[in-house]
Amino acid sequence: MNVYEECPRFEDDNFLLRFIEKADSEDLFEVYSDKNALPFFNSDNCDGDNFYYPTKERMLDAVLFWREAYENGWFVRWSVVDKSASKVIGTIELCHRVSEDAFNNVGILRIDVKSDYEKEDKLFNICSLIIPSAFELFDCSEIITKAPVYAVERINAIQKSGFIKSENLLIGKDGYAYNGYWIIKRK
Repeated sequence: MNVYEECPRFEDDNFLLRFIEKADSEDLFEVYSDKNALPFFNSDNCDGDNFYYPTKERMLDAVLFWREAYENGWFVRWSVVDKSASKVIGTIELCHRVSEDAFNNVGILRIDVKSDYEKEDKLFNICSLIIPSAFELFDCSEIITKAPVYAVERINAIQKSGFIKSENLLIGKDGYAYNGYWIIKRK
């Protein structure tokens, strides 16, 4: 399956992951204007975007850009829907990274959720939905994700998912070296 031709959906009793829709910008505004969630977003190597969108217009612009990125084959953004609340509570981004550093030909996983979803059980649940299929969808044998040292709940969730701390740095397009990455290998 080519993820850029047909974007799959993933779900269980708690969450639905589906391709991001323009209408999601309303719910996502609550996520990306949440200053308590901002420190957990991974904006490494994103051309200065820190994913803080304090206006609905800026949020809509981001959603439209994410849809354009998908059409261009750059990355995929799924909306994370809390099924019990019938509300979008975050996004997942995945892409295949080609680089000249230790993280060449890996998948990069970004998980952005509202601060009240930054909990081990919720993050583990979300990871469990996407990770098993991500290796094949993004043609990689390893996936990396970022978790800063203060992201205790996130670290617990990704460790439970099988990620281990990497000592390698991600070298950005501008040569800046980013730390805090965790890696999981395909089984």
